[in-house]
Amino acid sequence: MSMVFCRGCAKEIHNSAVTCPACGAAQPAATFTAVPAPGGIWYVELLKKYALFSGRSRRQEYWLFILVTFLVYMLVPYLDREALTGTLFSYLYSLAVLVPGIAVAVRRMHDTDRSGWWLLFPIVNLIFLCQDSQPGPNRFGPNPKNA
Repeated sequence: MSMVFCRGCAKEIHNSAVTCPACGAAQPAATFTAVPAPGGIWYVELLKKYALFSGRSRRQEYWLFILVTFLVYMLVPYLDREALTGTLFSYLYSLAVLVPGIAVAVRRMHDTDRSGWWLLFPIVNLIFLCQDSQPGPNRFGPNPKNA
């Protein structure tokens, strides 16, 4: 939990607070410096947002998730020669990444300023998933590219 000090009363508050709970002073928007996660930590961070359907995700986050998921599916048959174990692992992995996969896709749609319901239209959503972020903040939050 990241804390900052209020500009009005110097009381320690959460960094996402819009106003100070003690004095009511408006707080400046939090600024973050994007630091690339080493190795596969970004994948773990994505999985921590397991069912987070609000906010925005960049193209990089979405397509790296798709790439890693695809690679796991391609490597499963070679990891275990037993068809039953490999198939069981594949099913369990599919269940494990189903919700995060939908969540990151919804956040990706939000990044293009579209509702997550567009995912129900397969051909159209593929075009939207490839588009660049909408510059600046939109109704779903600040641009993650600038964060």
